[in-house]
Amino acid sequence: MAMYRKLGRTSSQRKALLRNQVTALVANGRIITTQAKAKEVQKIVEGLVAMAVREKDNFEMVTVSAKVPVKDKDGKRVKEVVDGKKVTKFETVEKEIKKDLPSRLHVRRQMLKVLYTVKDVPAENAGKKRNTKEVDLVAKLFDEYAPKYADRKGGYTRIIKIGQRKGDAAMEVVLEFV
Repeated sequence: MAMYRKLGRTSSQRKALLRNQVTALVANGRIITTQAKAKEVQKIVEGLVAMAVREKDNFEMVTVSAKVPVKDKDGKRVKEVVDGKKVTKFETVEKEIKKDLPSRLHVRRQMLKVLYTVKDVPAENAGKKRNTKEVDLVAKLFDEYAPKYADRKGGYTRIIKIGQRKGDAAMEVVLEFV
């Protein structure tokens, strides 16, 4: 007996489909799909959230100093002349960052194996590359979902049936975080 549903696809197609749906669920909070796919996606997402809950506080705050270019009011770099050449002017800035401890770093890399990268495109820039930002879904799992479900022992998602699809009468469901 198989330990998972094959969903009528080859292994590479199945893995890509499940990764797509897991990424969409983490990014948006809910997806509409068929019941068989939802049950497979639910298994993966429950594991990701459980890992995030286990490692949510496993980091240390570190102060680092970085050289950043000085910018004028228009956001352009300030140049100064040194030995007859124009050189960008830099200043040193102190920053506090989260440094993952080894077990949290391992979990982060495990999550990155499953999740695709997602780009957030503002509505006014639709179809353009300008002002697009990459959404850090692993940080979303650690910072948003892990504290929310810290006191729960599983059952982070739910499946709600919404009826049969018109074309092939497959049972459609909504898969969402509780």
